[in-house]
Amino acid sequence: MQDSDPIAAGSGTLLPDPLRRLAAWCALILLVSGVVYVGIRLCDEFRTAVVPVLLALLGTALLGPFHRRLVKAGVQRSVAAGLTCVAVVAVVGGAVYIVVAALIDTGDEIVASLRQAARGISEHFGAAGTSLEDLASNARELLGKFGGSAASGVISGVSVVGETLAIAVLALLLVFFFLRDSDKATTTLRALAPRGSADTLEAMARRAFHAVEGFMRGTTFIALIDALCITVGLLVLDVPGAAGLGALVFVGAYIPYLGAFISGAVAVLVALADRGFVIALWVLGVVLAVQVLEGHVLQPVIQSRTVQMHPAVVMVAITAGASVAGVLGMLLAVPLTAAAFGVLRELRTRYGDQEPSPEPSTDS
Repeated sequence: MQDSDPIAAGSGTLLPDPLRRLAAWCALILLVSGVVYVGIRLCDEFRTAVVPVLLALLGTALLGPFHRRLVKAGVQRSVAAGLTCVAVVAVVGGAVYIVVAALIDTGDEIVASLRQAARGISEHFGAAGTSLEDLASNARELLGKFGGSAASGVISGVSVVGETLAIAVLALLLVFFFLRDSDKATTTLRALAPRGSADTLEAMARRAFHAVEGFMRGTTFIALIDALCITVGLLVLDVPGAAGLGALVFVGAYIPYLGAFISGAVAVLVALADRGFVIALWVLGVVLAVQVLEGHVLQPVIQSRTVQMHPAVVMVAITAGASVAGVLGMLLAVPLTAAAFGVLRELRTRYGDQEPSPEPSTDS
């Protein structure tokens, strides 16, 4: 007599095949989420050591082609790494100096324009106790009451600056060593890999690094085009500090969406302070046109050979990075997400197309 029990029929298991697969996926997601959470907590706990390593990896991915060209030209590896680091210091230091100098030169004009705008708003919509004089007196009272808190905040800010400088110096030194010893990375990775997993681990590492390298190179090229276009537009409109604002656009492009918004807002404020409302509108139009060009032309063409990520994924990654490590988290979130997508693509290539072997038939 044939068994009619639907649970015991067929495979003889308690759950049907779709539910068993769902349970396996749920267990895998919970396990991966737990590992990621513990990893994030450990990285946050040891961020002073982890952040320089991550920044150095990004720098190595970006500067690797330049270092390889120097080595092919006959330059010794250590000398080539040193020259690359010196070039980075010169470029980054020059960009920071240009941005700061431009903002200092136009800072008073920006503040004056903001005060004038606030005065106009207070005249039309202000109520009692909201004038600029009242706000200034209230600010003085708060400063007198909470002077100790302000002093402690200044001390905390100084310590943050010191920590940032230490991280930058350590990251630069790590970039030098990573570039110099990049030819030994594969051998070291294979030596540390568990038995039987060296090929898979090497392939995953290569795919992740290539994804980060492609993302960094593509982002740098796009940032350069954005900065040049906006700088030319600002020069045509005779906005002061055009070179500094262009450098700010270049640096901000490494934080997708948010960096472009901040740098564009600064450019509009500078134009408003020095050239008036009409020129500020023109600057806003230039910034928006460049962003449209980036989103619809540059990103699809330049980043077509790297890991493609939906804008929603990018925004979630940036938000998560900001909640974990602030501005540095926003800077590191998208490249790390690109590396994760590269690893997933490698795993899918290796194991995704494998079909389970059919079970032997028990029919007699």
